[in-house]
Amino acid sequence: MKKLLTIILSLCFIASFAAKRKYQYVKITTSKGEVIIKLYNETPLHRDNFLKLAKEGFYNGTIFHRVIKDFMIQGGDPDSKNATPEKMLGSGGLKYTIPAEFRDSLFHKKGVLAAARDNNPEKASSSSQFYIVQGKVWTDSALKVTEETRLKFKIPEWQRQVYKTIGGSPHLDKNYTVYGEVVKGLEMVDNIAAIPTGKANRPKEDIKMTVTVLKKREVRKLEREFKKEAEKK
Repeated sequence: MKKLLTIILSLCFIASFAAKRKYQYVKITTSKGEVIIKLYNETPLHRDNFLKLAKEGFYNGTIFHRVIKDFMIQGGDPDSKNATPEKMLGSGGLKYTIPAEFRDSLFHKKGVLAAARDNNPEKASSSSQFYIVQGKVWTDSALKVTEETRLKFKIPEWQRQVYKTIGGSPHLDKNYTVYGEVVKGLEMVDNIAAIPTGKANRPKEDIKMTVTVLKKREVRKLEREFKKEAEKK
């Protein structure tokens, strides 16, 4: 009985600790602004992979090589570093993929960070390439068509309201892993999405990025800002 009680108390402690887990944040800086992104704890494989690459400086100097207005901005191809204007991009990466981590609560609303991938049956993600959704605002009728022709499932009502107000790209749901969201600086996404593009949707102007992981003091400052903003509402 005593041993059982000890096990139960230990499990309660672990559950309590997990409930208080802090989020990790990364900052992407470009000539068009910067965003701060919260990485989801619900997608640990993608979260940890992105953090690892960011800490190694892997993304620094790469560009947003594929940009489609009202859809998304994509980057993370290591071949894009110092690439010539004629170079076709989008196939670069490391020699591994990341298993899909689909979660019903995570969907393609405007501002989310998601993993790019090639066409594989497991829907495994690229080791490094990612995109940030700009998307657009949807109507009920357009969402219904997307459900019937692309998704083959019904979008939950609370998510429909987000797509009808904030916007996003619902046709990607449960096809590409969402693993973070912009919490500050969403204007950068809009600025990059507005850039003229050429062949293969590559911007005519190279938008290089620097990706860093926020330190604890930076996270504390950020969370204080969020708290003040919430108190004003």
